[in-house]
Amino acid sequence: MTKLAVIYYSATGHGTAMAQRVARAGEAAGAEVRLRHIAETRDPATFADNPAWTANFEATRALPEATGDDIVWADAVVFGTPTRFGSPSAQFRSFLDGLGGLWAQGALADKVYAGFTSSQTAHGGQEATLLNLYVSLMHFGGILVPPGYTDPIKFADGNPYGVGHITGPDNRNELGEATLAALDHLATRVVGVAGRLAG
Repeated sequence: MTKLAVIYYSATGHGTAMAQRVARAGEAAGAEVRLRHIAETRDPATFADNPAWTANFEATRALPEATGDDIVWADAVVFGTPTRFGSPSAQFRSFLDGLGGLWAQGALADKVYAGFTSSQTAHGGQEATLLNLYVSLMHFGGILVPPGYTDPIKFADGNPYGVGHITGPDNRNELGEATLAALDHLATRVVGVAGRLAG
């Protein structure tokens, strides 16, 4: 059975919903799944005036936090991060930057990787964020499995690099049908390719 780790950071909850969808789709594709969130590094007082951020923090802080061991365990990893000026968030980057010891041991190599992201606006840096993420994964020696245009849904959601969601003004946009289907396809493709590589 393919082992899939879904590791994400979410501020206002969209990334949490996306990660949960990927985890469910991975399980439906036959994988054993670990869903892990990256711990918040900011003082909650700094986002106390943002109800969505506070609600997501409260809802997820008791859940299992991601560690490098989750990547070592996995055959495949789907990462999720908000877009921050065309790059992964600082919280997500801090997690990746802490993996140097495992990287030096070669423990992050030869695994299937893909990603998803969100931004408040269309063209808000989603593709650049995924490309920046993939640069790090190439340093790991990872096997990148972006969705490309391998399913008709990719012509609806329009992102061949991974999956992106537009959160909209005040982060109110819920995940639409095209995004949900694209997340399902991403998880199914990652699990399928990882399984074939495992032989």
